Amino acid sequence: MSSTPGSSHPQPHPHEELLAHLTRTSPLGPREAARVVAEVLAYFSETAEEYVRRRHGELQARGLTNEKIFARLAEELPARRVAAPGLSARQLRRIVYG
Repeated sequence: MSSTPGSSHPQPHPHEELLAHLTRTSPLGPREAARVVAEVLAYFSETAEEYVRRRHGELQARGLTNEKIFARLAEELPARRVAAPGLSARQLRRIVYG
C-alpha cells in the first residue's frame, strides 16, 4: 500500500480485491500475486502493432512461413482483450517490416 502526498492514510492497491482473491485461492503470496497481476496487465496493454510484432517473431522462431503467420495473426487479433481493427496481410506485413 502507498500513501498519497500530504496524507497519512495508505492508498489501497488498485487491484486489491484481485490480489486478495489470488492469495486466498492459490499458493501465491502477496508479492507474487502483485507481480502476476502486473505481468498480465502489461501483456494485455500491448497495442495491436506491438502484439503483431511480438507474435510474428514468436511464430517465425517456430519456423512458420509469413503466409501462415499472417493468417494466424488475422485470426488471433479479434480475440484480443481490446479487439483490434481488421488488418489485411499487407497491413500486417507493413507493421512488421515498415
